[in-house]
Order: sequence, then C-alpha cells, then structure tokens
Amino acid sequence: MGLFDLEKHFAFYGAYHSNPINVLIHMVFVWPIAFSLSVLLYFTPSIFNFLPQIHFSLLGNDFHLIFNLGFCLTLIYCLFYISFDIKAGSLAALMILGCWIGGSAVAAKLGYSLTWKVVLASQIFCWVAQFIGHGVFEKRAPALLDNLSQAFLMGPFFITGNK
Repeated sequence: MGLFDLEKHFAFYGAYHSNPINVLIHMVFVWPIAFSLSVLLYFTPSIFNFLPQIHFSLLGNDFHLIFNLGFCLTLIYCLFYISFDIKAGSLAALMILGCWIGGSAVAAKLGYSLTWKVVLASQIFCWVAQFIGHGVFEKRAPALLDNLSQAFLMGPFFITGNK
C-alpha cells in the first residue's frame, strides 16, 4: 500500500471498523487520545531553539506555544492529512492543530505533575474503550495489531471523514 493512497488506507482501516457501535466508540475516544498526547508532549524540550516561543492567552490563562516534539508531530500529521485530500485533510489538520494549541493551554494550566496523572487516566480509559469496542462489538482485533503506523496515522483522519 502506498503511503499516500487514501483509498487503500480507508479500505484497510474501514475493514476493522464496520460495527456501528464500535465506530461510535472510536468517534468518541480517538480524538481525546490525540488531545491528551498533545497535552503530554507540551513538556518536551524545544527542538527549534532559534524560534521564539509564541505567547498566548486562552480563556484567561497565559501559556506559550513551544516548537517541540508536540509541534513536530502536529506538523507531520497536518502535512500528511492535507496531502491525502485538501478538504477533509484540512479539516483534520485544523483539528490536530487545535489539539496542539489546546493541549498546550491545558498542560500549562495543570503543570507537569497533574498533567501526567490526567493524561495517564485519559489514555487508559480511551484505549480500554477502543479495545472493548473491538472485542465486544466488532469481534475483531484492532487495526493497530496488524499495522501500527497505519492505525495511528489513519485513526483521527478516518474518524474525521466518517459519516
């Protein structure tokens, strides 16, 4: 399967998500996984030290956007999704960008110690829900057991484009 073959990626990922309850579970829990990962990655060190941090104020809370691992991952996802399809990819890219910005604000507000606890609880809860969706409703192992990178790249995009 080619890296940018959207039809084959959707066919592969869709084969693991045909049960409507499992799809609903994924629609509810895939984006919180991406968001909580963005929250955690806020604490990685800056990769591009020559770039200034961008100061933001969101809902009365001040924070900085740091050009770190979270930013790099966000950029990779954005470019990957837009290369698939300009309309749906742009929507998914905006959502990923929103996760990075919102995740940065949440992480700055919570601080390092509390962030770890919140992210860990969120990740465990969301992943357990996904595995229950596959085991109980789909009656099939998740796509990530067959193709880890494809599952992580396509999960948020598939949910964004699913009707």
